[in-house]
Amino acid sequence: MRQFHFIFLFVLSLTFTVAHTQETSTINIISPNENTTWNIPDKISLEWNTVKIDTSKSIRFFLVRNEMVVQELGSFKNDGFEDGIALAKNIGSGDRYQVVAIELFPDDKFNIAKRVTPFFTITNAASDERKKKQQLANVNTVSPKKKRKKSKAKTKVKESIAQDQTAIVQTEKKDEPRNSFDGRKISYTKEFEFDSEHIIVKIWDHGRQDGDIVSIYLNGVQVVKKYYLTYWKKEFKIKLDPNKSNDLFLYAHNLGDSPPNTVAVEITDGKKSENIVLNSDLQSCEAVLISVK
Repeated sequence: MRQFHFIFLFVLSLTFTVAHTQETSTINIISPNENTTWNIPDKISLEWNTVKIDTSKSIRFFLVRNEMVVQELGSFKNDGFEDGIALAKNIGSGDRYQVVAIELFPDDKFNIAKRVTPFFTITNAASDERKKKQQLANVNTVSPKKKRKKSKAKTKVKESIAQDQTAIVQTEKKDEPRNSFDGRKISYTKEFEFDSEHIIVKIWDHGRQDGDIVSIYLNGVQVVKKYYLTYWKKEFKIKLDPNKSNDLFLYAHNLGDSPPNTVAVEITDGKKSENIVLNSDLQSCEAVLISVK
């Protein structure tokens, strides 16, 4: 009797697992694959199939290299094939390219179909030729003759004065939050304070998933590079400067299907947690200031 009860539970569990698996949407990319070579400037094609994704839906494709978006290939109806796609002429030759496919506007936002291809190759003869010419030009460049060394004493005095002046300027500007970056205005929406200089930041798409690509900067240094926002939380660790207010801001690389780019952010030091929504477009960036107690 016990044996029968065990078998019944096992079959019931297996049935539930199979049913659950069948409800999950998936994308399978047929081409490109590990044997693919794309040659620029030839037009390229994509081939795929899906499970539990209606043909009226769309799939968005990106070309990536070293986990960085190189080019958005486009959003296409889920009919399994698209050709005539032009690659950017500045893409260099290499064998570490991948294509990422993401389901758009899923019925279940917590189960988004996403697929990444194996590495494949792209060749670009024109880009290789430009690179060769540049390298040759660098080799043939004759460095100018060094000027006669000035008096060591005078040089040291000038260096000391310059260092003092730089230190004064840095001290004056240290606590001033930046008001622009890369020609974009920065607006501060919140100020947070944590006990630890080591914090964890999580980001995800706020509202509708519409193809937003963003970078996150801490004190002007890029800590997340060209990330495609989804409903899944991307987690990264950062270290704050305990001697000043640290600026963390959102930089938009596109506007998605529903501008502006909007990202949900969770910041925690393990004891305290703060949540905020940041918005950015191609002219402005929203930011927060974070300090250490």
